[in-house]
Amino acid sequence: MTDKYLLVLDEGTTSTRAMLYAPDGTLGASAQQALEQFYPRPGWVEHDPHEILDKTLACAREVIAKAGGPERIAGIGVTNQRETVVAWDKTTGRALGADSPRAIVWQDRRTATFCDALRDAGHEPALQAKTGLLLDPYFSGSKMRWMLDHVPGARELGDNLAFGTIETWLVWHMTGGLHVSDVSNASRTCLFALDGKDWDPDLLDLFGVPRAALGKIVASAGAIGETRADVFGAPIPITGLAGDQQAATIGQGCLSPGETKATFGTGAFILTNMGGTLPRSTNRLLGTVLCEVAGVRQYALEGSVFAAGSLIKWLRDNLGMVITAGESETLARAVPDSGGVTFIPALSGLGAPHWRPNATGSIAGLTFSVTRAHVVRAALESMAHQCHDLKQAFDADGADWQLLRIDGGMSGNDWLAQDLADMLEVTVERPVDVETTARGAAMLAAVGARLYPSLEAAKAMLPEVECFDAALDGHLREARLAAWHGALKAALA
Repeated sequence: MTDKYLLVLDEGTTSTRAMLYAPDGTLGASAQQALEQFYPRPGWVEHDPHEILDKTLACAREVIAKAGGPERIAGIGVTNQRETVVAWDKTTGRALGADSPRAIVWQDRRTATFCDALRDAGHEPALQAKTGLLLDPYFSGSKMRWMLDHVPGARELGDNLAFGTIETWLVWHMTGGLHVSDVSNASRTCLFALDGKDWDPDLLDLFGVPRAALGKIVASAGAIGETRADVFGAPIPITGLAGDQQAATIGQGCLSPGETKATFGTGAFILTNMGGTLPRSTNRLLGTVLCEVAGVRQYALEGSVFAAGSLIKWLRDNLGMVITAGESETLARAVPDSGGVTFIPALSGLGAPHWRPNATGSIAGLTFSVTRAHVVRAALESMAHQCHDLKQAFDADGADWQLLRIDGGMSGNDWLAQDLADMLEVTVERPVDVETTARGAAMLAAVGARLYPSLEAAKAMLPEVECFDAALDGHLREARLAAWHGALKAALA
């Protein structure tokens, strides 16, 4: 073992962070900066990719200095918001945009009509069979097509046009032009077959994306590249890459088939490890690559909820119902139930298993007796309601949850953790350090830097956990689910 650190760049939807991990998993220094969110039109969500780059590098330089300099870093692991797409000019490194340099964020719904047209033309079954995904604006391929059609000068760049998800954008700039995509992120584009090695020609043709604009697909751990000396003061190897939800799955230690985690961040994302078995869903769940290490690829079955932490942020910033996110737990405990209120949190459509990109949110059951505490509690209850629907879909696809490991910012809410256990009727397990996305990236980077021979060995980096067991009366549980499904049916109609 070494006394060097692993540097994790955790580029999320609302902020970017740099974190130092010792090889034993101890968290050292960290730095974080918020990212501006742009909403130019209803359903559109954008980021400034240069802001992402600048703030990521600033955070990294801050913690590298605290580590004692670049020579104290054994390897860099990068984890990122998935499906978010950047287009840039390879000759200048400048990002492109319709009005200004912007990335199209995973939450963006502008390509719904394009996806509907492909679905109506009968392409979804073949696409799902190849990619494990569905035709939805969530995924990266349709965003790339939109940029080609609507961003001035994009097509005219020809072979100088580059597309990439956020890890691709960051690595390209840190290395001075290495154009790569980690296999876990590539599997979220609709342009990569689950059992493939390269971008799929038929899928590229379907979406109209040129192969020359995409990088090389690489493993999740290994000698991926090296930063330019002028970026951090000396070259540092990049040894781990993964999409944020795959990294969180690894950081929860879900390395064996059947092990399941749920991350409650901006959205809520549940992944069950499927081992080397290609995931096939008949219940509108997603098949995805979990990771590829030492030539061995693992897969996962996934269900995605689009509004989780972003729902509480909306209650705080748009409606003023809470002053801080933490106040939501206090309000939920202040009332015995939701007062008959049911919250449908479709603020950016509904994800799995419904996949209704144009659905909108609603609050049902309002009466004069309802207070803000009831509304906030109903919003939190919607997390368990959505997870219940996902659990049924996972069960039907042969991935029964015996235990659910939770993480992410919202998982620190004890009331929410208990409510999940009650509504799902399973034990919910939470690590004492819920930042599992960064920890998973650190584990990948540690294996890539040869500090550990395998991810299984790197589980030595995992923290202790605490458990929540189901304790709700079955009649109360069924009454809540009946109200939820009634309100959901009305909202979808």
